[in-house]
Amino acid sequence: MTRSPAAPAVPAPAVPDATDRVLHQWARVRPDLDVSSVAIISRLGRLRAIIAEEQEAVFAEYGVTNPTFTMLVTLVRINQPGGISQRRLANEMGLTPGTVSARVDRLVADGLVMRSPDPADGRGSLVTLTGRGRELFEAAVPAHLANQVRLLGSLSTEEQATLAGLLRKLLLAFEGSAELESLPVRLGLTLAPVHVALAMQRAVGLPERPGLLVRSADENSPAAAAGLGEGDILTAAGGTPLRSVSGLYAAISDALPTGRLELRVRRGLKDRSVSVLLDAAAAVAAPAPDGLAARTGEHRV
Repeated sequence: MTRSPAAPAVPAPAVPDATDRVLHQWARVRPDLDVSSVAIISRLGRLRAIIAEEQEAVFAEYGVTNPTFTMLVTLVRINQPGGISQRRLANEMGLTPGTVSARVDRLVADGLVMRSPDPADGRGSLVTLTGRGRELFEAAVPAHLANQVRLLGSLSTEEQATLAGLLRKLLLAFEGSAELESLPVRLGLTLAPVHVALAMQRAVGLPERPGLLVRSADENSPAAAAGLGEGDILTAAGGTPLRSVSGLYAAISDALPTGRLELRVRRGLKDRSVSVLLDAAAAVAAPAPDGLAARTGEHRV
């Protein structure tokens, strides 16, 4: 007897959450509005509030708050002998120097850190953990990490890796690249992310096309030699549309064997193809100063 082929598996229906209810209501009362972005932005906001509350409950068990704990873990993570400058702390934590100074004041008063003069900056201070601060870190961090594992328990290891990759891709667009030392070559470009490029096109009345906006091209760089300049929008690399700097990095790596990166570029209303020679010797450039990319949201490539 010939057995009939098995029927394809039917995916389980998604279980609706509070955001689905919101989307359903909008679809009913204003079907003309595209509210698809709410499916992500709303969930990120709700998750942020829930996770913050759960983490604060653990911190409270050790008599600290999230800002205090963040300062302690930053000092331990950087692990710089002799102390860390308050300016470096501000860059690492994405805070203003005034905010960091006020937080350090509180930690000094609590006996968790101490200040000392910064020999490299006559007006600055170096911050180091005290023995009490180190003890608090060692006691609280295992409980904090275990709590984070618990909060992610609904996702498999593979799902967590996928989510981390997507969040990295999105966050890069707003914070910029943290460090670029691993790039085998540099194009000599400073790029703004897609959401900035779209806003610029809208402001000047151009049709909106996703891409990376060229802020500047270094003199004598491979990018400048290829004719790229301020205001250009890189819309594709290696034949793949560009929506993030991660895609550009991947295209650069793929193009290394040929030594030539093919780009699609929009200038005004005109599109053109550009070939950039990947000359490792000419393309290496110094990375931006500590914290610069995080403040500007731009990328040095």
